[in-house]
Amino acid sequence: EATVELTKEGYIVKPEVMIPLVGDVKEVKVLKDQIIKIADEIMKKENLKFNYKVGTMIEIPRACVTADEIATEAEFFSFGTNDLTQMAFGFSRDDFGKFLPDYIEKGVLEKDPFATIDRDGVGQLIKMGVEKGRKARKNLKIGICGEHGGDPSSVEFCHMVGMDYVSCSPYRVPVARLAAAHAAIKSEE
Repeated sequence: EATVELTKEGYIVKPEVMIPLVGDVKEVKVLKDQIIKIADEIMKKENLKFNYKVGTMIEIPRACVTADEIATEAEFFSFGTNDLTQMAFGFSRDDFGKFLPDYIEKGVLEKDPFATIDRDGVGQLIKMGVEKGRKARKNLKIGICGEHGGDPSSVEFCHMVGMDYVSCSPYRVPVARLAAAHAAIKSEE
């Protein structure tokens, strides 16, 4: 309905509907069918046609493993790296702060995995999801959302695995842009 309202006001609108926390293509199919039905009803009622995309958040490890199947229904992926990190490590972000300093001091972890993508674990899940998704849908738009999008090391990793974009909180945008430029230049060398 917001798309209709803005279109009638003369704006060019390209909505993307993102389905969160999916792990199976059947979930995506059921929800996508509902989205299409609602959009069709609104377009018919308003006598207006508009294009939109339906995609998913990739936030659970199973979604990375089944990304090729999910990509048959989803037109884009947005990796929710905070939730994916939490589920991959099996601890909550809130509780992790209590023992993170000990983990870093004792060498269990080099960095806070909620601040910088853990390339060996979570990163491999992401890489798998990107590769499998693109194998099934070559033009699949892929990115991340969350605080990792403003971390230079994480932005470099996203570039290395072939993501199209990163998003982050507004105050981290300058860092993200600079990190993306560095990653692009580094990959050209």
